[in-house]
Amino acid sequence: MRIPVSPSTKTKAFLEISSQFKLGHLVTESFHHKTTNLSQLVSHDVKQAFKVLQEVDHDALKLLKNKSTDLWKLACDIQDTLSSGHKVFMCGCGATGRLSLVLETLYRQKYPDNHQVLSFMAGGDYALIKSVESFEDKTEYGERQLMEIGFGAQDLLLASTEGGETPFVIGAVQKASEVSKRRPYFLYCNPDELLFSIERSKNVLDQKTIHKVNLTVGPMAISGSTRMQSSTALMLGIGVGLLNRFEDQLAFNNFYADFLDKLTQTDYSLFSPLTVLESTLYKEQKYLNYVADPHLAISILTDTTERSPTFSLRGFENGLDDHPPRALSYLFISGAQSSSEAWSQLLHREPRPLEWSELENKINLKRVLGFDISESGLKKRSQEVSSVEFRISQNGDHVSFKCSDHELSVHWGQDSLFNHLMLKMLLNAHSTLIMGILGRYEGNVMTWVRPSNNKLIDRAARYVIQVLKQKNKHPSYEEVVLGIFEEIEQLDENGPVVMKVVDKF
Repeated sequence: MRIPVSPSTKTKAFLEISSQFKLGHLVTESFHHKTTNLSQLVSHDVKQAFKVLQEVDHDALKLLKNKSTDLWKLACDIQDTLSSGHKVFMCGCGATGRLSLVLETLYRQKYPDNHQVLSFMAGGDYALIKSVESFEDKTEYGERQLMEIGFGAQDLLLASTEGGETPFVIGAVQKASEVSKRRPYFLYCNPDELLFSIERSKNVLDQKTIHKVNLTVGPMAISGSTRMQSSTALMLGIGVGLLNRFEDQLAFNNFYADFLDKLTQTDYSLFSPLTVLESTLYKEQKYLNYVADPHLAISILTDTTERSPTFSLRGFENGLDDHPPRALSYLFISGAQSSSEAWSQLLHREPRPLEWSELENKINLKRVLGFDISESGLKKRSQEVSSVEFRISQNGDHVSFKCSDHELSVHWGQDSLFNHLMLKMLLNAHSTLIMGILGRYEGNVMTWVRPSNNKLIDRAARYVIQVLKQKNKHPSYEEVVLGIFEEIEQLDENGPVVMKVVDKF
């Protein structure tokens, strides 16, 4: 065994604060008993693997049935804020930030002349494509982004964090409780009794000026992959009250129960041929270009970009870089002729990047538009790499998926929240199984996680320990963290850090 002997300044700094980010006791970080052998299953039976993931989704939806009273209260406060002429803000980090942007987009699609709903995520709109390293670890950044977007004394903040411990979100919700007369909402997916052991979480849970909505739905299908069931629960919980109007609580309860039931009726396994096809393309060193209708695009973009940190894939290439390495998949908007037009169609508004001087223009508007998701970007990428188009479109009540000779059409209707939730769950399962076929996780352990912030460094350390335990090896947490930082310094951003550290012992 070789143990790193010269820990870097970053290593020492993390170990000094690591107790604040040891989150292995949380439900969202645990291992789901139904997916223990998922990577092995998908290698020989994709349809059955889909059925397992769908069962996990259904289990999560069942747990949401008893949350109608909390969500009715949330719906009432949202509509009271809007009807009195004030604004509703939504925020999050990573997956919860993206779901906040999705919900704002759906609101703008439904009410194009109403600008009372605004969202932001850690790192601004640039982070919709690529998370900004360490942003979510800073409470002051949450406070600053909240105030810069225009939050006021009569406005309502809906702050989402799957784990219930994200510093950025905690900073934003605590600031909102000081600024506004309306009590902000803190929505999360772990049991309160587990979060009380984390000081920053306990401070929020104890704060009477903040509404708390607990949407715990159990472990994720892939350990720690909160882009899946947790973010589905949060998007649904907020979206039902944001995008609908109800006469009374009975009407809300009836709608909510029916909505949950309809989300269980599409058979995921029908997608199997498309999943096999996409994974085969990648094995053949080919690339994929998702091409989507503007009103569906943001949920497709979300799934494709979230594959990058979860499975250490290269993120979308930026046209401002010289000879950038190519992402396996990219998203383009059908009919958009320029990058600025495409981004406006994607969000149904102009982008909101961060123009902070200390960020040295790394995530400003110019960089955002460098991700050319227009038809022009599609043409350029198609000329430069061997790629195949995967088109997703809606025609009336049907959403269609077509790639090469494979095509699937599903009847979902025209409720935008329902369609985007179904699209999210289906694509989450699809991309997860592709990554299983490509060997990007072991069983249900996220062994290719990219340790890009404190929470993910701890997650990577725990996964190394988990894998080594199976090999009857028991290094200390500190030894594993030293190994992780040594590998981070040596590998490119897409390397399998967890398994590299495992090989050290």
